[in-house]
Amino acid sequence: LRYAEEFVERFDLCPWAAKARRDGHVEVRVVTAPGPAAFEGPALAAVEAHAAASHVQVGLIVFPRVRWPRARFVEAVARLRERHADAHGGTPPMALAAFHPAPEPVEPAAAEEPARLVPFIRRSPDPTIQCVRLSVLEEVRRPSDRGTGFVDLSTVDLAAFLATPPKKPLHERVAARNWDTLRELGLAEAERVLAAIEADRRRSYAALGLSDEGEAPSSESAKRR
Repeated sequence: LRYAEEFVERFDLCPWAAKARRDGHVEVRVVTAPGPAAFEGPALAAVEAHAAASHVQVGLIVFPRVRWPRARFVEAVARLRERHADAHGGTPPMALAAFHPAPEPVEPAAAEEPARLVPFIRRSPDPTIQCVRLSVLEEVRRPSDRGTGFVDLSTVDLAAFLATPPKKPLHERVAARNWDTLRELGLAEAERVLAAIEADRRRSYAALGLSDEGEAPSSESAKRR
């Protein structure tokens, strides 16, 4: 995937993506059902297939025929997240995140808030769900992130210990690091890379006879895809 390699990995926007792919722990599934049909069963089946494959640390589910606005897709993924959790008694093995091709303009003021750059970064060529195994996230986090540490006060400078600010959660640290990366790179350059990938998607789909809505006009073009 150009988005994964030329944007996420190239600019190191995910702390585990590149290593997981190099080590063979990334798997991609494509749901070809259009619109609502994609979430009536196929999407959950794809999530569960990733969860059942123990070698998969990062699973990607691509929806080339779902052309919903970003907000609707995010809502659908939120409902899918609940269904996945319910299927595992409230302790799901995978964390789900929604990626969507719709541009997310970043105002100058918003660019100063790391969390508000997340939708800008998550601009995959097609609507996509990223499934990350929660055990992998736990490994990335340090013990202090879990809030279950023990301190021997007899060997610690208590004043210095209490004065040390607690480490921020992993997602906040990743957002802050990505914010620094994009500030150094420049949002205009990041936009150029994403636009080039989007243009390539449009050309590729057009060559296969697929419209921008992701629908195949004929069974023959669907076979070519």
